[in-house]
Amino acid sequence: MIGLNPMALLSTLQDSLQTIILVVATLFPIVNPLSGATIFLSTTEGYGREAKAVLARKVAVYGFLLLVGSLFAGSHLLRFFGISLAAVQVGGGLVVAATGWTLLNRPTESREPSARAKASERDLMTHAFYPLTLPLSVGPGSISVAITLGANLPQHPAGLLVGWDSIVSAIIGLAIISFLVWLCYYSAQWMSRVLGETGTSVVVRLSSFILLCIGVQILWNGASTLLATLGHTVR
Repeated sequence: MIGLNPMALLSTLQDSLQTIILVVATLFPIVNPLSGATIFLSTTEGYGREAKAVLARKVAVYGFLLLVGSLFAGSHLLRFFGISLAAVQVGGGLVVAATGWTLLNRPTESREPSARAKASERDLMTHAFYPLTLPLSVGPGSISVAITLGANLPQHPAGLLVGWDSIVSAIIGLAIISFLVWLCYYSAQWMSRVLGETGTSVVVRLSSFILLCIGVQILWNGASTLLATLGHTVR
């Protein structure tokens, strides 16, 4: 019977947990299901509870598929366009840090409610992907950050993800984000009464600061690689 190395197993679990936390902490303030839930509530106003539940589930599933595709196909697109990993880290880090800074310093104000839906429930379901999923829930910012996260996961020279632990951990992180989208949208009416504007603002500010720090770290990782390459070129 082949014994397992406890230290190796513990190290793998720690790396997996760090990957999950990184994915969730980075994408949560950008996807921002708490703020999105208020627009979801106003958009689906006048429709039955069952219709809202189905729509919330569709948005969560579509958002999950978009994020998974961005995370795992992003490196292939980068190679196709001839963009280096370090450049993506610098650019993606700037995007993440700038987004965090903007959210952190955004004035506290209520989001303008969207126009009340006048179409039938069937027509509303056709809008599950656009605009409720893209760009409301998973917009260009979320997609670019997902690509950046994929670039920061362990890779081999060909640019493909290696190790089942990295793949599974990243998918779990995206699944948690999608679950939070579903939960917030499904509970939008109840959540708006409990949190209120002040509670939602506090959650956004805290997650925005974490996002800013993560963006700086990703930026530094890419800049360090570029500076090291420049040093070798000069020599």
